[in-house]
Amino acid sequence: MNDREQTEEEPLRSGNRAGYAGWRRGNRRRQAKGRSWHSRNWRRRKKSGIRRRQARAAWFFLAPSLAGVVVFTAVPFVDVVRRSFLDAMGRTGVGLANYAAVCGNIAFRLAASNTVRFLTVCLPLLMFTSFALALLVFRRDGKGNLYKTTLVLPMVIPVAAMVLVWKIVFCQDGLLNELLNWLVGATQVTKLWDNDWVNSSTAFPILIVTYIWKNAGYDLLLWLAGLASISESLYDAARVDGAGAWERLCYITLPGLSGTFGLVLILSVVNSFRVYREAYLLAGSYPDMSIYMIPHLFSHWFLTLDVQNMCTGSMLLVTAALAIAATAGFARVVFRRLGRSR
Repeated sequence: MNDREQTEEEPLRSGNRAGYAGWRRGNRRRQAKGRSWHSRNWRRRKKSGIRRRQARAAWFFLAPSLAGVVVFTAVPFVDVVRRSFLDAMGRTGVGLANYAAVCGNIAFRLAASNTVRFLTVCLPLLMFTSFALALLVFRRDGKGNLYKTTLVLPMVIPVAAMVLVWKIVFCQDGLLNELLNWLVGATQVTKLWDNDWVNSSTAFPILIVTYIWKNAGYDLLLWLAGLASISESLYDAARVDGAGAWERLCYITLPGLSGTFGLVLILSVVNSFRVYREAYLLAGSYPDMSIYMIPHLFSHWFLTLDVQNMCTGSMLLVTAALAIAATAGFARVVFRRLGRSR
């Protein structure tokens, strides 16, 4: 008789059958627990193996895209960083002399100031205009579809066609001058209005109006998506409590659009650097000084193959963009902590 049989027969020799039955139940419970542990461990290993295979498959499909990003984006960016500290031939290090030269360049300072001025004036106007239009046309019963289509229509118009119409209106012999002369009763010989609106000090307001008219529909769609995500039950409860339109806007709509606001702001900043198309088509490569932007300067540097200044200017722009992003992220963290503290 082995040890197991001897252990199992021990309760019978002592005459304690109840103790033997309890021992058997405990033994079966321990065996079931062991089998359960092995089963859970096997399922856990199986799931981890599936995850590893899925991760390998995902990296396999992402490898071409990652290789393209590395070859066509990361490597050229590293080369731009390196060349910003070298001379024109790319052989001798010059330290920060390139940065001092670019920052002291009159054309760069003019282009940078105009770009900052455009962002400061145009972005608030664009966001406020698109948000106000979104509030006006937002209807849950579908009655605002005609207005939505009308406001989004400028998005599908090619920039070249749009600017051509703008030049017909604002050129020296354009419709605006003819209309103003007709209103004041001027004759063809004695014209009172003979302005070239796109090549004078009025070019900057015209550029802002053109850009807002072209891009307000895009931001309008983003605001409408954010408004549609707010539950209607919140507005119904506020109406029952006697809240007016202003209270619903301040305490329901604006807090509900906090995430949409950040998205619209980021996309508007990114799209604002594409204003070069409108400015170039309106006034050419050498526009009025009020609309001479950073892309104009880079275009001239590219035509003259001034790689040294292009690399240095690119690094300055990247640094400014990172500073703006860091400031926005810090402000968001601060506002979130202030909201939690309240």
